[in-house]
Amino acid sequence: MTTAPAWTEITTVDELVGLLGEPIQRVRDKNRPALLPVDRDWLAASPFCVMATSSVDGRCDASPKGDPAGQLVHVIDDTTIAIAERPGNKRADGYKNIIENPYVGLNFLIPGRGDTLRVNGRARLVVDAPFFDEMVVKGHQPILAVVVEIEEVFFHCAKAFLRSGLWKPETWDPDGVVPRRAVIAHESEPTGLTLEQLDEYYEPENYAKGMYA
Repeated sequence: MTTAPAWTEITTVDELVGLLGEPIQRVRDKNRPALLPVDRDWLAASPFCVMATSSVDGRCDASPKGDPAGQLVHVIDDTTIAIAERPGNKRADGYKNIIENPYVGLNFLIPGRGDTLRVNGRARLVVDAPFFDEMVVKGHQPILAVVVEIEEVFFHCAKAFLRSGLWKPETWDPDGVVPRRAVIAHESEPTGLTLEQLDEYYEPENYAKGMYA
């Protein structure tokens, strides 16, 4: 990492607190060790989350997880949840991290909502359990589940979403400055495929065929 000579860095917690200030008591004390009914309702309504992990030497990964609302998260009890692994690219960066270092951070989103639900805890990888029958989507059981033993759960404020305007359709321009996915793959990834072949691969109906099979 390059550091410019003119940069002023924060290197201690005291410096950080001195710059940002202390959180108010309500914010400082809002985390709790178990799910409340409202947390269960949120998890049932969320179709998407991001799972953050770190290897034993501190290398990080943040991986998106998605399923239909009501099927993304299986609540085992007030302190334990499970998230299914569906067919993907097989890199498994986050799962390799969990094997080395079980601590995970999860951020659950509901489309249109600015607040999010955050869950931190210890994870393990499970390949078979009775609750797998309750995690079937489109006729397919997960091949793996991440079981998280909750250490803290709390709601996060909406300021980041308000600043970004993320849920405002008038700000969306998916085909604007950034090229389509096939072009990105053709220019930056060693696929060995032509642009025409990549366009066919990423065509929405074709791409969706392997989501659960």
